[in-house]
Amino acid sequence: MANPSNVDLMSNTATNDLAVSIVAAGNAATHSAPGSDHSDQTQESESYTHGHHESVLRSHRARNIANSAAYLTSYLRPGQTMLDVGCGPGTLTIDLARALAPGQVTGVDAADIVLESARALATEQGVNNVTFAQANVYELPFDDGSFDIVHAHQVLQHLSDPVKAINEMRRVTAPGGIIAVRDADYGAMTWYPPSEGLTEWNILYHEVTSAYGYEADAGRRLLSWFRAAGIDAENIQPSAGVWCYATPESREWWGALWAERCVASNFAVQARDAGLADDVALEDLAEEWRTWAEQPDGWFMIPHGEIIVHV
Repeated sequence: MANPSNVDLMSNTATNDLAVSIVAAGNAATHSAPGSDHSDQTQESESYTHGHHESVLRSHRARNIANSAAYLTSYLRPGQTMLDVGCGPGTLTIDLARALAPGQVTGVDAADIVLESARALATEQGVNNVTFAQANVYELPFDDGSFDIVHAHQVLQHLSDPVKAINEMRRVTAPGGIIAVRDADYGAMTWYPPSEGLTEWNILYHEVTSAYGYEADAGRRLLSWFRAAGIDAENIQPSAGVWCYATPESREWWGALWAERCVASNFAVQARDAGLADDVALEDLAEEWRTWAEQPDGWFMIPHGEIIVHV
């Protein structure tokens, strides 16, 4: 299978031009299903739908500025400080640190395992202006106005209270700085050839995220969430971008990732725990992904909402 760093797996376009791990501190592996005796959803222990299975981390490691933050490039200046919320394994964070050097970049996430790998990657690549720490997006451990840029990629869709998280990100952004957010929109995803199986997968994904209190269609809601946080429209610059999987290499990569996620990631755990799917149904969905990936004219597009906010 082709290495995503060597093929054009994620084409990115935008109207003006994806860590991700959940940032609220918690343990996805021990989070109980809705309706169980221990199912209280707190903002300190929210369960990341995708989890940190290797099939998830492989996609996170493919992210960089070009394919996941192109809308932000015109705002990046050497010497700026940045907080990257939901940094995951750190690939995108480290790329941003290169662009901002000698400015200091801080990546925060909830999962120790991904933070350890992020630190190791920064050391391996010789990037010295980046640090990683565990943090809760609702209670960031930084003073007011600490960062020139606060960035979150694929984070708000996994939070039960995105508006509260936005307000906390705004608190730690310096006057004159910016907040930059990008989230996918599952309801607007499209594919070819038509597939009842992928339609069933998309419906199940929405059911799972809804059962746990999250919003799968976050991309289209970014503007409304920032407005709900009290930010004036004149300070908000919305845009949109896409990932497209349509080459043989990218179809194989993306289809294999989701086939594995359907049976082995936290998505599968949550679907089973919430009583929304059993092992047979999940394996059927995995097979639908493998079938789609084999189609010579297969196409899968993921639209994203993007927001730049001037603080």
